[in-house]
Amino acid sequence: MTREEMLAYCLAKPGAWLDRPWEGDEVVKVGSRIFAFLGSPEGEARIGVKCGPTREVADEWVHRFPADARPSPYIGRSGWNTLRLEGGIPDDELVDAADGSYDAVVAKLPKRERPAG
Repeated sequence: MTREEMLAYCLAKPGAWLDRPWEGDEVVKVGSRIFAFLGSPEGEARIGVKCGPTREVADEWVHRFPADARPSPYIGRSGWNTLRLEGGIPDDELVDAADGSYDAVVAKLPKRERPAG
């Protein structure tokens, strides 16, 4: 899965929108919260997503895909991983990871910020 395909997939989610909170980096948010970190369009094709409620749960990705998954800098302790796109992780698993991150973030949003539906 390419970066462009993943970005399009994330932006197709209800209430999703693109933000550039840091110079050169792109993120996808729902409400006021990030559910996908895509980094710079010129950088390595990767996505940062919430892979579990704890570091221990998120470590399953690191164990299954040691060459393509790692804890995200700064927020990894909270269950966020960086997954390499166009690597050894199958596309359907990347999509599942994006879906899980979106669902986890939406569940924590105040009701007024949740997308309709």
